[in-house]
Amino acid sequence: MIIKKRYDLVVVGAGPAGSSAAKRAAEAGFDVLLIEKRQEIGDPVRCAEGAGKRGIKRHIKPDPRWIAAEVRGSRVFAPDGTRLEISEEGSGVEVGYVLERKIFDRVLAEEAADAGADVMVKTLATGLIREDGRVAGILGRSLGRAVEVRAGLVVGADGVESMVGRWAGIETTLAPGDIETCAQFLLKGVEVDDYCEFYLSNRLAPGGYVWVFPKGDGMANVGIGVLGSRSESGMPIELLTRFVNKNFPSARVVEVVVGGVPVCGPIKRTIADGLMLVGDAARQSDPVTGGGILNALDAGVIAGDVAAESLEKGDVSREALKEYEERWREKIGASLARSLVVKERLVQLSDKDLNTLAHSIKDKDIARMGLFDLLSLLFKTNPRLLWSLRKLF
Repeated sequence: MIIKKRYDLVVVGAGPAGSSAAKRAAEAGFDVLLIEKRQEIGDPVRCAEGAGKRGIKRHIKPDPRWIAAEVRGSRVFAPDGTRLEISEEGSGVEVGYVLERKIFDRVLAEEAADAGADVMVKTLATGLIREDGRVAGILGRSLGRAVEVRAGLVVGADGVESMVGRWAGIETTLAPGDIETCAQFLLKGVEVDDYCEFYLSNRLAPGGYVWVFPKGDGMANVGIGVLGSRSESGMPIELLTRFVNKNFPSARVVEVVVGGVPVCGPIKRTIADGLMLVGDAARQSDPVTGGGILNALDAGVIAGDVAAESLEKGDVSREALKEYEERWREKIGASLARSLVVKERLVQLSDKDLNTLAHSIKDKDIARMGLFDLLSLLFKTNPRLLWSLRKLF
């Protein structure tokens, strides 16, 4: 396929946020280009692949092709091994399905294509075109040749390392404490049941946690997130290897991925004249868990709708695109703000503190409690430890 010289909308990045935005705008009848710098959409996988069932069903009909496993809930382990078990309903938006992201992301892109969008892989954005003070398209390389594509509007869905926002003058810089440096092994030959497991310990994962997500057929995603301000070169891989050797000594590693997840909460501004940012590019992932699939889908839909409305009116100014800011912040902004407050306190807790919190509720009926109900209970039983969270309750 040859990229045309002009589109109504160009979306940079074919993850869940980008594909959702492209699909919605294409469904509204606009000429859309969706580009992805990698040669395969969804590969490499850069997350634990967990997502809540209800949130997924809001956007797409479940399909066995991209559901690796269904889980019944989660188990959280304190540093001393104290176990807390929570049902699927109370486990939050990362627990329910364990996806095959390589297939899931591709299906989302296919749906955008079915809606009429042009989809191009091995196409890298290298800069923005500006006209009359606004973003008016992209510069890039597609299949090895330079391209210049003008557009009425650009959506940056280019992930945690987003350059699109920076080129547009949006501050997207991440400090070390704003990012979790992550590594994940896909293991074969593991014995795990249908629960997601989370291990909290500054010894195991400073400022983060270790996860085990079952994928069926004796396979599991086992990964680690370490707060960037506490991580050194190679640390996530070394700590994860140590955890796997101890807990899954006979397992075989069949895939390794590394990356970063923003845990800073959303940036102050996600729009510019002629441009919107979505997903990890807009820092819309949850600061506590690092999960971002459902937020990306929600924000992508909003971006696609606002893109269609703005293009229809012929006004893609920053003022007009405030509608996107208002809608996505109303949808997920309050939750992200609360999570940021919680994250800032949790990363300050010692392993002794984490054990104290776990012991205080281990005999209580918490199975069906949501995250903030659980936090409320923890606050009531440990007010001195969690005093900085008092405004949340």
